[in-house]
Amino acid sequence: MKVYVNCNDARWRKYKIDFERIANAAALNVNANAEVSIILTNDAEIQKINREYRNIDKPTNVLSFELGDDILLGDIYISLDTVQREADTENISVAAHTAHMVVHGMLHLQGYDHITDSDAEIMEKKEINILKKLHIKNPYVQDSAIYSDLECDSGMRFLSWIKRLNIRVDGVWQYIIMAVMGAVAALGFAPFNMWWATIIAIGVVYKLCVRAQSHGGLWRAFLRVFPFSAVYAIAMFWWVTHSIYVVPELAAQFAIWTIPALVGIGLVGGFVFAIPFVIISRMCTFPACRPFLFASVWTLVLWLREWLFTGFPWNPIANIFMPIPVIANSMSVWGALGLSFVITGLLASIVELFGRRTDKYCWASFTIFAVLFMCGGVCGANNIKLAENMERVSPVVRIVQPAQSQSQKMVTSRSDAVRQATENVRVLTDLAAAGGNADIVVFPETSYPFTVVKNDNMPIAQLLNKNVVIGATSYSDGGVYNSLILATPDGQIQNVYSKSHLVPFGEYRPFGDIIPTPAQLSAGNGPEIINVNIDGNDFSFAPAICYEIIFSDSLVPDGANPIAIINITNDTWFGKTSGTYQHLDMVRRYAIESGVPVIRANYSGISAFILSDGNILAMLPINAVGVMDGVVYGAHMTVYRQIGRDWYMAIILLFSCVAVFTLYAIQRRK
Repeated sequence: MKVYVNCNDARWRKYKIDFERIANAAALNVNANAEVSIILTNDAEIQKINREYRNIDKPTNVLSFELGDDILLGDIYISLDTVQREADTENISVAAHTAHMVVHGMLHLQGYDHITDSDAEIMEKKEINILKKLHIKNPYVQDSAIYSDLECDSGMRFLSWIKRLNIRVDGVWQYIIMAVMGAVAALGFAPFNMWWATIIAIGVVYKLCVRAQSHGGLWRAFLRVFPFSAVYAIAMFWWVTHSIYVVPELAAQFAIWTIPALVGIGLVGGFVFAIPFVIISRMCTFPACRPFLFASVWTLVLWLREWLFTGFPWNPIANIFMPIPVIANSMSVWGALGLSFVITGLLASIVELFGRRTDKYCWASFTIFAVLFMCGGVCGANNIKLAENMERVSPVVRIVQPAQSQSQKMVTSRSDAVRQATENVRVLTDLAAAGGNADIVVFPETSYPFTVVKNDNMPIAQLLNKNVVIGATSYSDGGVYNSLILATPDGQIQNVYSKSHLVPFGEYRPFGDIIPTPAQLSAGNGPEIINVNIDGNDFSFAPAICYEIIFSDSLVPDGANPIAIINITNDTWFGKTSGTYQHLDMVRRYAIESGVPVIRANYSGISAFILSDGNILAMLPINAVGVMDGVVYGAHMTVYRQIGRDWYMAIILLFSCVAVFTLYAIQRRK
């Protein structure tokens, strides 16, 4: 066992005491890699600690801070003033009495106590036997008030109480707590926005994983955190199964897949979200280094999620701070990747400081992440000012939200399909023809009910005599696409942009025909800029369909500076579940990262005009039928867009490696 001795009072130096030998003699069934800190102090400091943490305004001989951790046992404070007085009273040496205090404190750190008579008897017998091996006489031969004094109790009574709940490593309570924390962690995201719940939950799980470093191998470490990561994934993504029940015809075919879908979410999420915790559980690093390792792996996992099954980087941890604009806008500097890195690193460094308040290296880690966090806030405040004060140069845009049910759009016979499609065009046209003088009309994803082929016209644009952006299915070169169509006032189709990030199991079959999928679409060619001529002025925008906008760096080509992003989507499948609200937060996050405002047309809500600082100028709520006119402004180049997602990931990994190796090297020299 490693013993760290900090001498806060120079008077201790004249006493030649082998603290490492004494502490190891009192280490009963303690892991060989365990660590304990002994702080040699005086009455003034220990009275201050007692007053602050125990509400007892007087000094004591010894004070133990138990961490409930098998590796980091805790801290033992010993006051020289009190030890000297007691040693003089009992006519024993200061060295012998100090040895007793170390043994007493070590037993507290291992869960022993003397609150009840039976507990005190057990603890005293342990002390007597240990001191005997150190050739120190029995301190309890006299009925001395010194040794029956309960003021030397553990300074962390709460942790002792938790330990008596029998929360053992790999015990039943641990797995229950892990699962509960998984559900709690999901509360930080929309619509609950309880960011503090996510922080607390991840902090608890981090602590539980670190304390079990020496227990079992890789497989055991994974099983230990799996209840958290699986429940966390299900609590965040359960809403995808809601889509099965939106249309009765589809529910009849796919309802049987509800439970397998939830199990699949739990299994995949249970593996993905466990990775950072497993890494810190299995890599024996110094406490000051662990926050960098944890944060960089967490961020790397988020980056890798951009690619799995065409990617699903939903709910980066950065999104929990969307309700706090100054923090959220730090993503203009380092994106969701960077803010996730800072948040998880800062959280881990705070957890490491519990019980290690005298560890200057842990304070160094905390300081680094705290400075990054504050610098991000300063940059975030500047981004808000920049976005709000930009010139309003965009044309007047009308967003149409039809809010029809999916059942209204789906029929069985060909004749009914043609009739219903014709009626849908009439409804859309009438809705969009409301009063006002919009320059461009934006309809949601798949709102045009006919398939578009080469050389087609767009009758809605002709009827409205407006530039129209509308979602439709298109057919080209043997492929069927989910597309955004731009048509001019004369009905000519000017541009067809097709979605490149397809939804797995919804728009394509990642495993062939093993799992039934409603559609098998082809992917488009990726990001582009579309220009619309409005009264002699070019309005340039980056098109985005549905969840394409959740991918960092995915919409605006290098070197392009669009005035806006037009995002057409259809969240009807998810109704009023958390997924619809989280999707809106993902759009706001992209506006901040890119510095480009977003015009969002959603079939059943939430449609919105969003500024480049993530601020929502106006919105139509879920299931509201209507139109909304507005302008967007504030487009500017952000630091994040200049550097790019992949370079930021490289910077984060390099920064973490340098920090870890530097702290490791300094500590090794000490």
